[in-house]
Amino acid sequence: MSEADDRVIPPVRVPETGDAGVARPVSVPPARWKSLLAAIALLAIGVGAAAWLDGRRTQRDLRNEVAQRLTAVEATTQATGKAQTDLATELRDAQARTTLLETRIAESQAQQAALEALYRDLAPSRDEIALSEIEQVLLIASQQLQLAGNVSSALTALQLADAKLQRLDRPQFVPLRRAFSRDMDQLRAVPFVDVTGLSLKLDQAIGAVGTLPFAMDERLSAPVAEIPSAAKEPAWQRFLRDAWSDVKQLVRIESSDRPAAPLLPPSQQYFLRENLRLRLLSARIALVSHDDASFRSDIAAATAWVGQYFDTRTKPVQALQATLKQLAATSLTGEMPDLSRSLEALRVLRLSQDRAPGRAAGPPPAR
Repeated sequence: MSEADDRVIPPVRVPETGDAGVARPVSVPPARWKSLLAAIALLAIGVGAAAWLDGRRTQRDLRNEVAQRLTAVEATTQATGKAQTDLATELRDAQARTTLLETRIAESQAQQAALEALYRDLAPSRDEIALSEIEQVLLIASQQLQLAGNVSSALTALQLADAKLQRLDRPQFVPLRRAFSRDMDQLRAVPFVDVTGLSLKLDQAIGAVGTLPFAMDERLSAPVAEIPSAAKEPAWQRFLRDAWSDVKQLVRIESSDRPAAPLLPPSQQYFLRENLRLRLLSARIALVSHDDASFRSDIAAATAWVGQYFDTRTKPVQALQATLKQLAATSLTGEMPDLSRSLEALRVLRLSQDRAPGRAAGPPPAR
Protein backbone atom coordinates (compact mmCIF):
# COMPACT_ATOMS: atom_id res chain seq x y z
CA MET A 1 0.00 0.00 0.00
CA SER A 2 1.00 3.60 -0.55
CA GLU A 3 1.79 6.24 1.96
CA ALA A 4 -1.70 7.63 1.72
CA ASP A 5 -3.08 4.26 2.49
CA ASP A 6 -0.89 3.98 5.60
CA ARG A 7 -2.40 7.10 7.00
CA VAL A 8 -5.13 6.58 9.52
CA ILE A 9 -8.41 7.94 8.48
CA PRO A 10 -10.03 9.73 11.41
CA PRO A 11 -13.38 8.47 12.35
CA VAL A 12 -16.35 10.44 11.06
CA ARG A 13 -18.89 11.45 13.42
CA VAL A 14 -22.43 10.91 12.37
CA PRO A 15 -24.65 13.69 13.49
CA GLU A 16 -26.94 12.75 16.13
CA THR A 17 -30.61 13.10 15.55
CA GLY A 18 -33.00 13.95 18.16
CA ASP A 19 -36.48 12.97 18.67
CA ALA A 20 -37.61 15.31 15.92
CA GLY A 21 -35.12 13.91 13.46
CA VAL A 22 -33.17 17.28 13.12
CA ALA A 23 -29.48 16.95 12.30
CA ARG A 24 -27.12 18.51 14.62
CA PRO A 25 -24.06 20.43 13.26
CA VAL A 26 -20.88 18.54 13.02
CA SER A 27 -17.79 20.32 14.05
CA VAL A 28 -14.84 20.31 11.61
CA PRO A 29 -11.41 21.01 12.83
CA PRO A 30 -9.60 24.19 11.48
CA ALA A 31 -6.75 22.26 9.86
CA ARG A 32 -9.26 20.48 7.74
CA TRP A 33 -10.69 23.75 6.51
CA LYS A 34 -7.31 25.08 5.51
CA SER A 35 -6.52 21.97 3.51
CA LEU A 36 -9.84 22.25 1.71
CA LEU A 37 -9.32 25.93 0.88
CA ALA A 38 -5.79 25.25 -0.34
CA ALA A 39 -7.08 22.48 -2.58
CA ILE A 40 -9.75 24.80 -3.97
CA ALA A 41 -7.18 27.54 -4.52
CA LEU A 42 -4.85 25.18 -6.28
CA LEU A 43 -7.71 23.93 -8.37
CA ALA A 44 -8.66 27.48 -9.30
CA ILE A 45 -5.08 28.33 -10.09
CA GLY A 46 -4.78 25.21 -12.21
CA VAL A 47 -7.99 26.00 -14.01
CA GLY A 48 -6.88 29.59 -14.58
CA ALA A 49 -3.47 28.46 -15.76
CA ALA A 50 -5.08 25.93 -18.04
CA ALA A 51 -7.42 28.63 -19.33
CA TRP A 52 -4.53 31.05 -19.80
CA LEU A 53 -2.48 28.43 -21.59
CA ASP A 54 -5.44 27.55 -23.73
CA GLY A 55 -5.98 31.25 -24.57
CA ARG A 56 -2.32 31.64 -25.46
CA ARG A 57 -2.48 28.59 -27.63
CA THR A 58 -5.65 29.86 -29.27
CA GLN A 59 -4.10 33.29 -29.88
CA ARG A 60 -0.98 31.64 -31.29
CA ASP A 61 -3.05 29.51 -33.57
CA LEU A 62 -5.10 32.55 -34.60
CA ARG A 63 -1.98 34.57 -35.28
CA ASN A 64 -0.58 31.74 -37.34
CA GLU A 65 -3.80 31.41 -39.27
CA VAL A 66 -4.01 35.18 -39.80
CA ALA A 67 -0.39 35.25 -40.91
CA GLN A 68 -1.04 32.39 -43.32
CA ARG A 69 -4.09 34.11 -44.65
CA LEU A 70 -2.27 37.41 -45.00
CA THR A 71 0.51 35.59 -46.80
CA ALA A 72 -2.01 33.95 -49.08
CA VAL A 73 -3.78 37.29 -49.64
CA GLU A 74 -0.48 38.99 -50.39
CA ALA A 75 0.45 36.25 -52.81
CA THR A 76 -2.98 36.52 -54.38
CA THR A 77 -2.62 40.31 -54.56
CA GLN A 78 0.75 40.00 -56.21
CA ALA A 79 -0.60 37.46 -58.65
CA THR A 80 -3.59 39.70 -59.31
CA GLY A 81 -1.33 42.71 -59.87
CA LYS A 82 0.82 40.73 -62.24
CA ALA A 83 -2.27 39.48 -64.03
CA GLN A 84 -3.59 43.05 -64.25
CA THR A 85 -0.25 44.22 -65.61
CA ASP A 86 -0.31 41.44 -68.20
CA LEU A 87 -3.93 42.22 -68.98
CA ALA A 88 -3.16 45.93 -69.40
CA THR A 89 -0.28 45.04 -71.72
CA GLU A 90 -2.51 42.71 -73.72
CA LEU A 91 -5.21 45.39 -73.77
CA ARG A 92 -2.77 47.97 -75.15
CA ASP A 93 -1.63 45.46 -77.75
CA ALA A 94 -5.23 44.67 -78.62
CA GLN A 95 -6.04 48.39 -78.90
CA ALA A 96 -3.04 48.91 -81.13
CA ARG A 97 -4.07 45.97 -83.30
CA THR A 98 -7.67 47.24 -83.34
CA THR A 99 -6.52 50.71 -84.38
CA LEU A 100 -4.35 49.23 -87.10
CA LEU A 101 -7.22 47.02 -88.23
CA GLU A 102 -9.64 49.97 -88.30
CA THR A 103 -7.12 51.96 -90.32
CA ARG A 104 -6.78 49.14 -92.81
CA ILE A 105 -10.56 48.71 -92.94
CA ALA A 106 -10.97 52.43 -93.61
CA GLU A 107 -8.33 52.26 -96.34
CA SER A 108 -10.04 49.21 -97.79
CA GLN A 109 -13.41 50.98 -97.73
CA ALA A 110 -11.90 54.04 -99.38
CA GLN A 111 -10.33 51.88 -102.07
CA GLN A 112 -13.58 49.98 -102.55
CA ALA A 113 -15.52 53.25 -102.86
CA ALA A 114 -12.97 54.55 -105.34
CA LEU A 115 -13.20 51.32 -107.33
CA GLU A 116 -17.00 51.49 -107.31
CA ALA A 117 -16.92 55.10 -108.48
CA LEU A 118 -14.44 54.16 -111.20
CA TYR A 119 -16.58 51.19 -112.18
CA ARG A 120 -19.65 53.41 -112.38
CA ASP A 121 -17.75 55.83 -114.59
CA LEU A 122 -16.29 53.15 -116.84
CA ALA A 123 -19.18 50.69 -116.85
CA PRO A 124 -22.54 52.51 -116.50
CA SER A 125 -25.58 50.63 -115.43
CA ARG A 126 -28.12 49.04 -117.71
CA ASP A 127 -30.55 51.92 -117.16
CA GLU A 128 -27.93 54.52 -118.04
CA ILE A 129 -27.00 52.67 -121.21
CA ALA A 130 -30.65 52.41 -122.20
CA LEU A 131 -31.24 56.13 -121.53
CA SER A 132 -28.16 57.07 -123.56
CA GLU A 133 -29.34 54.95 -126.50
CA ILE A 134 -32.84 56.43 -126.27
CA GLU A 135 -31.41 59.96 -126.21
CA GLN A 136 -29.34 59.33 -129.35
CA VAL A 137 -32.35 57.84 -131.16
CA LEU A 138 -34.57 60.77 -130.17
CA LEU A 139 -31.98 63.34 -131.27
CA ILE A 140 -31.66 61.72 -134.70
CA ALA A 141 -35.46 61.43 -135.03
CA SER A 142 -35.88 65.10 -134.03
CA GLN A 143 -33.36 66.19 -136.65
CA GLN A 144 -35.09 64.12 -139.31
CA LEU A 145 -38.44 65.55 -138.25
CA GLN A 146 -37.28 69.17 -138.40
CA LEU A 147 -35.14 68.93 -141.54
CA ALA A 148 -36.99 66.36 -143.63
CA GLY A 149 -40.41 66.25 -141.99
CA ASN A 150 -40.07 62.49 -141.63
CA VAL A 151 -43.03 61.82 -139.34
CA SER A 152 -42.94 58.04 -139.77
CA SER A 153 -39.32 57.72 -138.67
CA ALA A 154 -39.93 59.94 -135.63
CA LEU A 155 -42.98 57.88 -134.68
CA THR A 156 -41.00 54.65 -135.09
CA ALA A 157 -38.18 56.01 -132.91
CA LEU A 158 -40.62 56.91 -130.14
CA GLN A 159 -42.24 53.49 -130.32
CA LEU A 160 -38.86 51.76 -130.06
CA ALA A 161 -37.85 53.93 -127.10
CA ASP A 162 -41.14 53.26 -125.32
CA ALA A 163 -40.76 49.51 -125.90
CA LYS A 164 -37.25 49.58 -124.39
CA LEU A 165 -38.53 51.42 -121.30
CA GLN A 166 -41.39 48.94 -121.04
CA ARG A 167 -38.92 46.05 -120.93
CA LEU A 168 -36.89 47.76 -118.19
CA ASP A 169 -40.08 48.29 -116.11
CA ARG A 170 -38.81 51.00 -113.72
CA PRO A 171 -41.20 53.28 -111.77
CA GLN A 172 -39.01 56.33 -112.44
CA PHE A 173 -39.58 55.90 -116.19
CA VAL A 174 -43.34 56.56 -115.97
CA PRO A 175 -43.11 60.38 -116.60
CA LEU A 176 -40.83 59.77 -119.58
CA ARG A 177 -43.20 57.21 -121.06
CA ARG A 178 -46.06 59.67 -120.53
CA ALA A 179 -44.17 62.30 -122.55
CA PHE A 180 -43.51 59.71 -125.28
CA SER A 181 -47.22 58.90 -125.43
CA ARG A 182 -48.20 62.56 -125.87
CA ASP A 183 -45.65 63.09 -128.65
CA MET A 184 -46.77 59.90 -130.43
CA ASP A 185 -50.38 61.12 -130.34
CA GLN A 186 -49.32 64.42 -131.92
CA LEU A 187 -47.36 62.64 -134.65
CA ARG A 188 -50.28 60.33 -135.44
CA ALA A 189 -52.53 63.39 -135.83
CA VAL A 190 -50.31 64.85 -138.61
CA PRO A 191 -51.83 64.13 -142.06
CA PHE A 192 -49.74 61.74 -144.09
CA VAL A 193 -47.75 63.29 -146.92
CA ASP A 194 -45.57 61.10 -149.12
CA VAL A 195 -42.61 63.46 -149.01
CA THR A 196 -40.27 60.89 -150.52
CA GLY A 197 -42.55 60.14 -153.47
CA LEU A 198 -43.21 63.82 -154.15
CA SER A 199 -39.49 64.56 -153.94
CA LEU A 200 -38.81 61.86 -156.53
CA LYS A 201 -41.40 63.38 -158.85
CA LEU A 202 -39.79 66.80 -158.45
CA ASP A 203 -36.40 65.26 -159.23
CA GLN A 204 -37.81 63.75 -162.41
CA ALA A 205 -39.33 67.09 -163.37
CA ILE A 206 -36.03 68.89 -162.74
CA GLY A 207 -34.23 66.35 -164.89
CA ALA A 208 -36.73 66.73 -167.72
CA VAL A 209 -36.40 70.53 -167.93
CA GLY A 210 -33.32 70.29 -170.13
CA THR A 211 -35.14 68.24 -172.81
CA LEU A 212 -38.33 70.33 -173.09
CA PRO A 213 -38.89 71.89 -176.56
CA PHE A 214 -39.75 75.60 -176.73
CA ALA A 215 -43.00 76.78 -178.22
CA MET A 216 -41.25 78.98 -180.77
CA ASP A 217 -39.43 75.95 -182.15
CA GLU A 218 -42.56 74.05 -183.10
CA ARG A 219 -42.68 72.69 -186.67
CA LEU A 220 -45.49 71.59 -188.86
CA SER A 221 -45.82 67.97 -189.61
CA ALA A 222 -43.96 66.85 -192.70
CA PRO A 223 -46.12 66.63 -195.82
CA VAL A 224 -47.17 63.23 -196.87
CA ALA A 225 -45.13 62.12 -199.84
CA GLU A 226 -47.12 61.24 -202.90
CA ILE A 227 -47.02 57.58 -203.68
CA PRO A 228 -46.03 57.14 -207.29
CA SER A 229 -48.28 55.06 -209.45
CA ALA A 230 -47.44 51.54 -210.01
CA ALA A 231 -46.88 52.22 -213.73
CA LYS A 232 -43.64 53.71 -214.78
CA GLU A 233 -43.98 57.52 -215.19
CA PRO A 234 -42.33 59.35 -217.98
CA ALA A 235 -39.37 61.48 -217.10
CA TRP A 236 -41.05 64.77 -217.95
CA GLN A 237 -44.03 64.01 -215.62
CA ARG A 238 -41.72 63.13 -212.74
CA PHE A 239 -39.83 66.38 -213.33
CA LEU A 240 -43.01 68.45 -213.28
CA ARG A 241 -44.23 66.74 -210.08
CA ASP A 242 -40.95 67.37 -208.23
CA ALA A 243 -40.93 70.98 -209.33
CA TRP A 244 -44.48 71.48 -208.12
CA SER A 245 -43.54 70.00 -204.71
CA ASP A 246 -40.65 72.43 -204.39
CA VAL A 247 -42.92 75.37 -205.23
CA LYS A 248 -45.48 74.33 -202.60
CA GLN A 249 -42.80 74.27 -199.89
CA LEU A 250 -41.91 77.91 -200.56
CA VAL A 251 -45.17 79.12 -199.03
CA ARG A 252 -46.88 77.50 -196.01
CA ILE A 253 -50.28 78.53 -194.73
CA GLU A 254 -51.27 77.54 -191.13
CA SER A 255 -54.32 78.36 -189.08
CA SER A 256 -53.67 78.38 -185.29
CA ASP A 257 -56.03 78.97 -182.36
CA ARG A 258 -53.19 79.80 -179.94
CA PRO A 259 -51.44 83.13 -179.42
CA ALA A 260 -48.06 83.57 -180.92
CA ALA A 261 -45.25 81.95 -178.94
CA PRO A 262 -42.83 84.41 -177.34
CA LEU A 263 -39.52 84.67 -179.05
CA LEU A 264 -36.45 84.04 -176.90
CA PRO A 265 -32.83 84.55 -177.85
CA PRO A 266 -30.49 81.62 -177.09
CA SER A 267 -29.08 83.29 -173.98
CA GLN A 268 -32.57 83.81 -172.52
CA GLN A 269 -33.49 80.22 -173.30
CA TYR A 270 -30.67 79.02 -171.00
CA PHE A 271 -31.72 81.32 -168.17
CA LEU A 272 -35.37 80.28 -168.57
CA ARG A 273 -34.48 76.61 -168.10
CA GLU A 274 -32.27 77.41 -165.08
CA ASN A 275 -34.98 79.57 -163.46
CA LEU A 276 -37.47 76.75 -163.98
CA ARG A 277 -35.07 74.34 -162.27
CA LEU A 278 -34.61 76.78 -159.38
CA ARG A 279 -38.38 77.04 -158.97
CA LEU A 280 -38.72 73.27 -158.79
CA LEU A 281 -35.81 73.05 -156.31
CA SER A 282 -37.45 75.72 -154.18
CA ALA A 283 -40.68 73.72 -154.27
CA ARG A 284 -38.75 70.65 -153.10
CA ILE A 285 -37.27 72.58 -150.16
CA ALA A 286 -40.74 73.87 -149.25
CA LEU A 287 -42.05 70.30 -149.45
CA VAL A 288 -39.40 69.03 -147.04
CA SER A 289 -40.02 71.88 -144.60
CA HIS A 290 -43.82 71.56 -144.98
CA ASP A 291 -44.16 75.18 -146.14
CA ASP A 292 -47.46 74.94 -147.98
CA ALA A 293 -47.60 78.56 -149.20
CA SER A 294 -44.11 78.54 -150.74
CA PHE A 295 -44.69 75.08 -152.23
CA ARG A 296 -47.89 76.13 -153.98
CA SER A 297 -46.35 79.41 -155.16
CA ASP A 298 -43.35 77.65 -156.75
CA ILE A 299 -45.50 74.95 -158.39
CA ALA A 300 -47.87 77.59 -159.80
CA ALA A 301 -45.00 79.65 -161.24
CA ALA A 302 -43.41 76.56 -162.79
CA THR A 303 -46.76 75.52 -164.32
CA ALA A 304 -47.25 78.99 -165.82
CA TRP A 305 -43.76 79.05 -167.34
CA VAL A 306 -44.14 75.60 -168.86
CA GLY A 307 -47.48 76.48 -170.45
CA GLN A 308 -46.21 79.82 -171.77
CA TYR A 309 -42.75 79.09 -173.13
CA PHE A 310 -42.77 75.40 -174.04
CA ASP A 311 -44.57 73.38 -176.66
CA THR A 312 -47.56 71.88 -174.87
CA ARG A 313 -48.36 69.55 -177.77
CA THR A 314 -45.28 67.41 -177.13
CA LYS A 315 -45.37 64.46 -174.78
CA PRO A 316 -42.49 65.56 -172.47
CA VAL A 317 -44.22 68.90 -171.81
CA GLN A 318 -47.57 67.22 -171.27
CA ALA A 319 -46.00 64.73 -168.82
CA LEU A 320 -44.40 67.60 -166.90
CA GLN A 321 -47.68 69.50 -166.78
CA ALA A 322 -49.45 66.40 -165.42
CA THR A 323 -46.79 66.02 -162.72
CA LEU A 324 -47.06 69.68 -161.73
CA LYS A 325 -50.84 69.41 -161.60
CA GLN A 326 -50.59 66.39 -159.29
CA LEU A 327 -48.11 68.23 -157.07
CA ALA A 328 -50.35 71.30 -156.91
CA ALA A 329 -53.21 69.11 -155.61
CA THR A 330 -51.09 67.98 -152.64
CA SER A 331 -51.93 69.64 -149.31
CA LEU A 332 -49.14 70.35 -146.80
CA THR A 333 -51.34 72.01 -144.20
CA GLY A 334 -50.76 71.28 -140.52
CA GLU A 335 -48.05 72.37 -138.10
CA MET A 336 -45.17 69.95 -137.79
CA PRO A 337 -44.72 68.84 -134.15
CA ASP A 338 -41.37 68.35 -132.48
CA LEU A 339 -39.89 66.02 -129.84
CA SER A 340 -38.83 68.73 -127.40
CA ARG A 341 -41.16 67.44 -124.68
CA SER A 342 -39.73 63.93 -124.77
CA LEU A 343 -36.16 65.21 -124.90
CA GLU A 344 -36.76 67.52 -121.94
CA ALA A 345 -38.31 64.71 -119.88
CA LEU A 346 -35.33 62.49 -120.73
CA ARG A 347 -32.84 65.17 -119.66
CA VAL A 348 -34.68 65.74 -116.37
CA LEU A 349 -34.62 62.00 -115.64
CA ARG A 350 -30.90 61.69 -116.35
CA LEU A 351 -30.17 64.79 -114.23
CA SER A 352 -32.11 63.33 -111.28
CA GLN A 353 -30.17 60.06 -111.57
CA ASP A 354 -26.85 61.91 -111.66
CA ARG A 355 -27.80 63.80 -108.48
CA ALA A 356 -28.81 60.62 -106.61
CA PRO A 357 -26.97 60.02 -103.25
CA GLY A 358 -25.39 56.79 -104.47
CA ARG A 359 -23.65 58.65 -107.32
CA ALA A 360 -23.00 62.00 -105.70
CA ALA A 361 -21.36 60.62 -102.56
CA GLY A 362 -17.64 60.22 -102.82
CA PRO A 363 -15.38 57.79 -100.95
CA PRO A 364 -15.48 58.05 -97.12
CA PRO A 365 -12.59 59.89 -95.47
CA ALA A 366 -9.80 57.76 -94.01
CA ARG A 367 -9.60 57.60 -90.26
